[in-house]
Amino acid sequence: MTVGLVLQVVLAGVGVAAALVVPTRWRSPAVGTLAAALGVTGLVTGLAATGGAQGTLRISTQVADLTYGPTALGGLFVALVAGVGTLAAVYGIGSAHGAAASRTQWAAFVVFLFGLLGVPAAADVVGFLVAWEVMAGASAVLVLADQACADRATSAAARSAGTWYAVLTHVSFVAVAAGFAVLAAATGTTDLAGIAAAAPTGWTADLAFGLLTLGFATKAGLVPLHVWLPKVYPVVPAHSAGLMSVAPKAGLYGLVLVVWTLLPDGPRWWALVLVALGGVSAVSGIVQAAVTTHLRRLLAYSTAENLGLMVLALGLAALYREAGLDAAAHVALVACLFLALGHAAFKSVAFLAAGAVQQATGEHDLDRLGGLTRTMPWTAGAFGVAALGAAALPVTGGFVAEWMLLQALLAGGHADDPVVAVTAPLALAVIALTAGLALMTFVKAYGIGFLARPRGNPAPEKAPRAEPGEAHLSMRAAMVVGSLVVIALGMVPGPVARGLAGIVDGSGITTTGTAGVDLGPLGAVLNPVALTLLAALVTLPVLAVTAAVAERVPRTTEVPAWGCGQVRDSARTQYTATSYAEPLTRVFDDAVRPGRDVQVDHVAESRFLAEQVRYSQQIGDVVEERAYRPVIRAADRLADAARRVQNGSLQRYLGFALAALVVVLVVVS
Repeated sequence: MTVGLVLQVVLAGVGVAAALVVPTRWRSPAVGTLAAALGVTGLVTGLAATGGAQGTLRISTQVADLTYGPTALGGLFVALVAGVGTLAAVYGIGSAHGAAASRTQWAAFVVFLFGLLGVPAAADVVGFLVAWEVMAGASAVLVLADQACADRATSAAARSAGTWYAVLTHVSFVAVAAGFAVLAAATGTTDLAGIAAAAPTGWTADLAFGLLTLGFATKAGLVPLHVWLPKVYPVVPAHSAGLMSVAPKAGLYGLVLVVWTLLPDGPRWWALVLVALGGVSAVSGIVQAAVTTHLRRLLAYSTAENLGLMVLALGLAALYREAGLDAAAHVALVACLFLALGHAAFKSVAFLAAGAVQQATGEHDLDRLGGLTRTMPWTAGAFGVAALGAAALPVTGGFVAEWMLLQALLAGGHADDPVVAVTAPLALAVIALTAGLALMTFVKAYGIGFLARPRGNPAPEKAPRAEPGEAHLSMRAAMVVGSLVVIALGMVPGPVARGLAGIVDGSGITTTGTAGVDLGPLGAVLNPVALTLLAALVTLPVLAVTAAVAERVPRTTEVPAWGCGQVRDSARTQYTATSYAEPLTRVFDDAVRPGRDVQVDHVAESRFLAEQVRYSQQIGDVVEERAYRPVIRAADRLADAARRVQNGSLQRYLGFALAALVVVLVVVS
């Protein structure tokens, strides 16, 4: 495994050098291939670590030594990041052009992937923090780099996203560094294994947990620390968005590391904090996703929902373990990790497909898309598979993971512990609500954006839009491979679940048949292959009878329906994403706070006759508007007041210095 870690360092260095020196024409193929090789190396190293292989890489510096050697848990996240990184790199060979193919973008992409691989591979605190800062800095560059080549609106959005991301990612780093500092001071070591062996208790552990949870929850994009998600994902290049879709897993890994490994004997309120944080994030994220029409922003809010479910499962695992329900605790934790795997697969495919759509059409608004299944069948098929996974429907890994979590919740609902007995049904209600809203959200995304009729230009004065074409071969290859992984996790989950159970020292999770999952002590069995065959046996006869009846029915000629002298088959009369989500927007009106505007243009001859009616709706982020904006305005006022103090008067500055000297003398005396 040491060889694999060394190869990652070498490939990252060569990739950055290639990004800086290779000519523009060959930059994307060269750097994309090297980045894919880096991903494959990380994938092999991570899988070896999950299988029990050991090895370390020690990098000595004048300040401190950095040690990297993933455990089985760390190896899982290394493999997860590496798999997505490989797909994003292959995709980038065909998608990166113009600003996205610049030296800065490709160099930052390689460094970002390298930092992401280093976080779960770190074996000590210093190595962890260095990899964390490399990851954070490179991702900030991806958000801000080369926006001068974009239009003014895109550049402004990128600057705003970069500012939010830079602030929050440094808040995350400071909190994580402070939390690890508390643990290192209490245990006398910076080695993660040493901290776990001498884990502190009492207020020291509570302080460390609070700081680390703040830092990791910010990176995971949990509400109310999620505001960077819907700002960052829409402005980065498509291949970078695919890689950034897995970045929140670094925060999830940190939370699992703290709760399950470093501080395993935490009090019950820790678990309840995680359950509440995950539940609120899941519901808030999917509600925002359901009402937005921006495709990438929809996927970003959906990421907040997915990470919320993972943290909810982690909190339940900690709660069950504290209550003595070991079997249910291990199932909940395996469900958390399975959710992470499934999300890495389907969400990366969804972001890559959304990038292909935007590159082909120049649009990201679902209200202006439609008919893409005919012109972009490969992209539409890949996004359809990703949508199935995001909606947790059968034949995908998302369905298996949520089924396992539901089984753990049902087991907890019968517990004698009153806290567990109350928490489990509430968590079950959260999952039921998010599952229903996720289904509606991705029916909207796929149905409106891909299955609906092409809408053309929204304004008649614009030039006709060219028909979009299919994505580049490398882009299609990455999306197809990712889609196959999504389906494989849903159809053959048994070996994966058994491997995850071994990573967390779980028991009772075995394989039934050749592909299914047997939860053992919980008395639950899932066999996706048998379930799929049963569905086929029920569906095929119905289809056959329908086809036979259709052949005997006289053929008819379709003609436009009479519409009182008007044509009713125009694409403009079909549902848009805004109108589809309007009932839900009204239900959650107090939560999403939509802004609506109706403009009516009257004919010149009479104010009673309308020539055109325009309706627009803006939906912002309530958390940002209610929680962050007041703080920003207060900081601006404080800065303005401080600016008045610095008026350039030398006498005033000397007075400040004298006053400070007097204060120091008084304190010292």
